[in-house]
Amino acid sequence: MPAHASPDVRPVLHISAIRTRYVKVPMRFPLGTSAATMTAAPLLLVDLETSEGVIGHSYLFCYRESGAKAIAEVMQEAAGLIVGMPVAPARIAEFLGRRYALLGVTGVVRMALAAIDIALWDAAAIAANMPLATFLGADLTPVRAYNSDGLGLMPAAKAAEEAVKLLEPGFHAVKLRLGNADPELDLQVATAVRAAIGESTELMVDYNQGLTVPDAIRRGLALKDLNIYWLEEQIRHSDLQGYAAIANELITPVQIGENLDGPEAVYDAVAAKAADYLMLDAARIGGVSGWLRGAAIAAARGIPVSSHLFPEISVHLLAATPTAHWLEYVSWADAILKEPLQVSNGYITPPNKPGLGLEWSEEGVQRCRAD
Repeated sequence: MPAHASPDVRPVLHISAIRTRYVKVPMRFPLGTSAATMTAAPLLLVDLETSEGVIGHSYLFCYRESGAKAIAEVMQEAAGLIVGMPVAPARIAEFLGRRYALLGVTGVVRMALAAIDIALWDAAAIAANMPLATFLGADLTPVRAYNSDGLGLMPAAKAAEEAVKLLEPGFHAVKLRLGNADPELDLQVATAVRAAIGESTELMVDYNQGLTVPDAIRRGLALKDLNIYWLEEQIRHSDLQGYAAIANELITPVQIGENLDGPEAVYDAVAAKAADYLMLDAARIGGVSGWLRGAAIAAARGIPVSSHLFPEISVHLLAATPTAHWLEYVSWADAILKEPLQVSNGYITPPNKPGLGLEWSEEGVQRCRAD
């Protein structure tokens, strides 16, 4: 470096507090699966404050109100351990992982630490005045997206009508939930949806862990002529041998991964040859730090990686993923955001703003407050 040159000096941030707020956002389309029916999205909003005035944001989909309360409690305890520390996501992820090792970094703990990790990365990218995707070494590449807002369990005619509505914002792919007790009803619904959206629209199918291995194979074979893009989570998410058996029997690709708990679980799934595609959840995989490790494991074997929920966060992560596949889009956070994501001809681009580009609409937050 020439004597007159100076390195790019970025401000060092120090954590001062973590604030959480719980909201319940009404869903535009009620979502019924083989596990439950939801009409509102329980979200935990996270603000990581720094002594220098930069605030990092993240949010979690908490599944149940009890989940939001438990996660918030763990986050506040974890905040007490890291207040005053520099914003260094990788170092803090390792530090908190060790502190919670005896309790177990899974489930609620994993999600709490992931939300902190995402907010740390957001703050660091804001301080660098770069979009998170760029901060991670990528560019603002448009990512293919499918609409996952609705298409829960419902009669065939209603599913066909709703599928068409989900394409209206500019999508060319949708996801359908199946898993009815009667397999013939599953076939009727899938057939009706395919007829309504046409052959040029991609159709993903999710069973939400509702089947057995033999049943998953039978139902997968029954759908073979409907040009299904993938069959997702047919059986219990942890049964990797079962998934390997299913993938071996079906021509239609098998997708798993939203419940993979940490990057170590990605390694196990890859080693078991459990699926053709993998889908990472930013909360369960361990935030940005966990995603980067998990995506690298998948990329080492050339496995396409898609996202689960959190499209505002995941679009940055997929832009930095070597084998990026599909972004799962849901509009659940739109009501509490100043500027929701925009779809263009089936693609969504990471916002060209510092960090994640997450800005809360305080009016929307107050309207949806549940605590």
